[in-house]
Amino acid sequence: MFDDIEGSVGVFDFDELANHLLEQGLDASPSTLHGCLTGLLAAGAPLEAEAGLALLGQALDLDLHGELAGQALQLYLVTGAAMEDEEFDFHLLLPDDEEEIAVRTNELANWCRGFLAGFAQVNKSQPGQESSEILSDLAIIAEASVDEDAEEDESEGSYIEVVEYVRFAALNVYMESRSVQQEKGDRSLH
Repeated sequence: MFDDIEGSVGVFDFDELANHLLEQGLDASPSTLHGCLTGLLAAGAPLEAEAGLALLGQALDLDLHGELAGQALQLYLVTGAAMEDEEFDFHLLLPDDEEEIAVRTNELANWCRGFLAGFAQVNKSQPGQESSEILSDLAIIAEASVDEDAEEDESEGSYIEVVEYVRFAALNVYMESRSVQQEKGDRSLH
């Protein structure tokens, strides 16, 4: 998702973004931030970065400024482009695989909570059936934790499967939302 954007090196480094959030005294993780930006886009928010930043601030009650605001603007634009990509090059902003599975699982849950907050900020109507089911699944995943009794390989495998499900679930909600917007736009032209 982040390889093709000029000047994006380091902008989407999880730890660097986490440090910027801490420096500004914000109680949000990079995963929550990215999940919210994705949820905004999936609900039909404008693709203009400034609009996304304003909606992000409202959804998560954050006031981003300085370099962090610039990174959030870029992340919004890159996320929107990745969600439009026909190669499905969209990926979740999560910690590296070197992190403990419990940390990564917690951040996946944070991502889902952010997505739901962003989606709710923009979408005030009842989503379609498929999106409703996906949103219910994401609400369940937002409460995820690691099973202490599970083998490490089993936990890793489950984590990878859930990340892939969430990735494609977010894309499906995005595509359904854009399809509905296009239908409404077509009807208003006649």
